Amino acid sequence: MYSLTGVEYIEKAVKAHSESMLRAAYSILKSVPDAEDAVQEAFLKLIEKRPCFGDASHEKAWLLRVTLNISKNMLKASKKALSAQEDIPYEDKDSNVLPCVMALEEKYRTIIHLYYYEDYSIKEISSILNLPQATVGTRLSRGRKLLKSMLKGELDL
Repeated sequence: MYSLTGVEYIEKAVKAHSESMLRAAYSILKSVPDAEDAVQEAFLKLIEKRPCFGDASHEKAWLLRVTLNISKNMLKASKKALSAQEDIPYEDKDSNVLPCVMALEEKYRTIIHLYYYEDYSIKEISSILNLPQATVGTRLSRGRKLLKSMLKGELDL
């Protein structure tokens, strides 16, 4: 699709998708340096694999899927307790909601992140995570309920 040289293409992809990828990786790893490593590895995979994309949304979905898979693998490999006390690469750092989202189990946290922070539909999330749409919908619903109960206790809603 793109008629750019290799270097120009990678620079464009980094500018267009690195922030989303960083937030997605952080939602799993809860560590900015580890999330940055995952994003860097995902771009190396892009260079190595050189997949053909039909459009920018397919490219972004592929990069997010690779980033999430790398992040999960890093988490499994390290098996260390990661702290969410670092600077969070989210725009709404001061929100009371984000710490609750980050406290959720990974399977809910990832779907909530992709749905609310990246504006993906359930169908798109299903494709990115290779899960049935019903599973994504159920996890989104359960994640919302968990967030609501967490926020009720915290904010007396």
